[in-house]
Amino acid sequence: MAATSSPPCHISVSFLRQLPPCTTVQFLGFSPAILTHRKLGRLTVTRNNLAQDFLGDFGARDPYPEEIASQFGDKVLGNQSTEHKILIPNASVLSLSQLQCSPVSPSMAPLSAEDAKTLLHKVLGWSIVEDVAGGLKIRCMWKVRDFGCGVELINRISKVAEASGHYPSLHLENPTQVRAELSTASIGGLSMNDFIMAAKIDDIKTSDLSPRKRVWA
Repeated sequence: MAATSSPPCHISVSFLRQLPPCTTVQFLGFSPAILTHRKLGRLTVTRNNLAQDFLGDFGARDPYPEEIASQFGDKVLGNQSTEHKILIPNASVLSLSQLQCSPVSPSMAPLSAEDAKTLLHKVLGWSIVEDVAGGLKIRCMWKVRDFGCGVELINRISKVAEASGHYPSLHLENPTQVRAELSTASIGGLSMNDFIMAAKIDDIKTSDLSPRKRVWA
């Protein structure tokens, strides 16, 4: 004997809204299954989960003929005539770590202190310091678990620097502290390359090298 399926059930939302508050409606004619509930204002709709969800699982559904006749789509934002554009982000809104270091001419002036402070907001944990010659550089410090972790962090930074062609000054100050400094020697100060490199270093995973937090009983 061939299996028969129940006919689809079509109930308009306007009909449901006309029911008294707190009315419970159960869709019958479907195979037994777990019932789910959805609140529509003060109306609770109970449906079989094998039934067609006329409201849509995520609030999306095909419009009813009555709604199409009312031209409701012309009265809301995002109707079919809306023009959608995909804009390609320019360099000013991209993360610095997505940019590439470029050659710097010795005749180029270093970044001003004001510009450097603005770019400093785009990197984490770095500070601006002045070197002995009066030029500016940026510095970052890491606390690591032990000497081996310090060496590993320097190796990870070195790989990123090698790929970018811009090299920081790296120091293992003590067995548990690493210091990195960036500046552009050819111009005696900071360039955009220093902040790009700082952002790339920020993306390096360091959580496995950090000191373990003490857990109190």
